Amino acid sequence: MSGPRYEVYALKYAHHERRASENFIGGDPHDGPMPLDYFVWLIRGGDGKEAREIVVDTGFSAAVALRRQRQHLRCPGEGLRLLGCEAGAVKEVVITHLHYDHVGNFDLFPAATFHLQDREMQYATGRHMAMPVFSGAFDVEDVVGMVRNTYAGRVRFHDGDDEIAPGVSLHYIGGHTMGLQVVRVATRRGNVVLASDASHFYANMEQGRPFPIVFNVAEMVEGYARLHALADSPAHIIPGHDPLVLERYPAPAAGLQGIAARLD
Repeated sequence: MSGPRYEVYALKYAHHERRASENFIGGDPHDGPMPLDYFVWLIRGGDGKEAREIVVDTGFSAAVALRRQRQHLRCPGEGLRLLGCEAGAVKEVVITHLHYDHVGNFDLFPAATFHLQDREMQYATGRHMAMPVFSGAFDVEDVVGMVRNTYAGRVRFHDGDDEIAPGVSLHYIGGHTMGLQVVRVATRRGNVVLASDASHFYANMEQGRPFPIVFNVAEMVEGYARLHALADSPAHIIPGHDPLVLERYPAPAAGLQGIAARLD
């Protein structure tokens, strides 16, 4: 593979105990524990003068965790510091979608430009937010904050697929939300796709069984094939909330076992 190649990390910041029946439309006939982990992702590298750090999603705060009854383990900013990344210095942040667990804490990144799909802002500020079935996973203060960032010139909008750096590209999927996007990254082992909530778990995409928080079921299911087309192999797709990520990939350092994984 020619061109820049990046390091990619998953960083766990929160956890939620739940059952398999909550993770698939139609439930699960073999119901049992199937918890969610919550991650933010760090892309680091490039080549020489183009070396950079890109954060993908920003997580949620301890206060939001308390309100939504999630287990908050660490502030994503503190977690990034464990990887040698200072949130305040990061210049680029990809927001895969505007659900509360992907866009909270954006204020930890005062120097950043935020990358967002046009359709996601349309969704989060439009008619569907009057319907609790769609608005329940959004936090209005996060959405208003991103509108303020737009007025401040800090949001770069994308209409579909786009490259934000050599070897780092955004790809529109939809499904889970109107404007969900995923990130493809060129690494030493090939093209890795950070799927975010295009597939919460490996099982969603492997079994064709969609997650129940969804805007468009057909787009979500079609998105599984898109993930495979973008990645170099099924093993290059990283789901958004699966605890297996920390089991299948090594920790970047001995003290980070169970906290972070290196995906490249």
